Amino acid sequence: MDDTSSSKPMRNDFSDLNADMLHAVMELVSDGIWDWNANTGFVYRSPGWYEMLGYPRHSLENSVFTWENVIHPEDYPQVMTVFDSYIHQHTPHYQAEYRCRKADGTYLWIEDRGYIVARNPDGSVARMVGAHRDIHTRKCSIEQLERRNQSLEALVAERTRELSRVNQQLLLQLDENRSLAERDTLTRVANRYRLEKVLLEECDRAERFRLPLALVAMDIDDFKPINDRYGHAVGDQTLVHVVETLEACLRPTDLLARWGGDEFMVVLPQGDLETARALAERIREKVAQMPTLGSFKVSLSLGVVQRHPGESPAALMARADQALYRSKAAGKDVVSE
Repeated sequence: MDDTSSSKPMRNDFSDLNADMLHAVMELVSDGIWDWNANTGFVYRSPGWYEMLGYPRHSLENSVFTWENVIHPEDYPQVMTVFDSYIHQHTPHYQAEYRCRKADGTYLWIEDRGYIVARNPDGSVARMVGAHRDIHTRKCSIEQLERRNQSLEALVAERTRELSRVNQQLLLQLDENRSLAERDTLTRVANRYRLEKVLLEECDRAERFRLPLALVAMDIDDFKPINDRYGHAVGDQTLVHVVETLEACLRPTDLLARWGGDEFMVVLPQGDLETARALAERIREKVAQMPTLGSFKVSLSLGVVQRHPGESPAALMARADQALYRSKAAGKDVVSE
């Protein structure tokens, strides 16, 4: 369907729209329908949608994250590109074909069509409805026809299987190498490369769905004397103990990364400033309770910030670093915004 909201005025007041009738009509022409209220974040999915993918009815979270989580990882970037282009009125309609993960772990090809029925005064999406249609049989039939038209089918199939086995081995090795490349060799938490990668993804998600995102920057106070007095081996062990303490304070969705030296950052998806400050205070207190190292007592200075709309990852990290600097200037072992 075309989004005509850019060519003629569109009512934002849909209080008189019979949602039950709309859902019933769409159910007749699709395998599953969805209705996204962008202002509240609530997403309705019809019983047919759950049945199509093999999940118990209404067993998944009514949010956009359910949709994100069932999309095949290889299809996800292209789907988001098409979706973003439509909601920002760069293209006249939204339609995509991609794979969705079923309850049994297999994937089903679906066709996804959506239509914006209301926008907010600032032009952002207020409500969008759409339908998912099972096209798996058609997709598989096309693939079978293509295979029949190939010459030397048996030889090609065998070669394909052989290459697939090699590819699986290469993918396993690649995953292992990627994991090593994204982890700090000493503390085993995310390194700077992974931090920048994840922060970019979370900024994009926060901007797309208008979600909060917070960042905590921290630094061990007066860390250099530990290395000077006790040696780098003791300094390294101190870093490991600090990381263990930090990890015990985090939510499963948070990302802890070593920024460099004795500096660390925590990315808090869907976290606001209050959440970040509470976490930072808990971290500061837990680190302060660590056993002393000779005459040296370990403490942290921390800076917390919440992302502004449209703010880049680099700008967000710069503000977190400035907040950390204010903690240092304030006497250390404090949390600043």
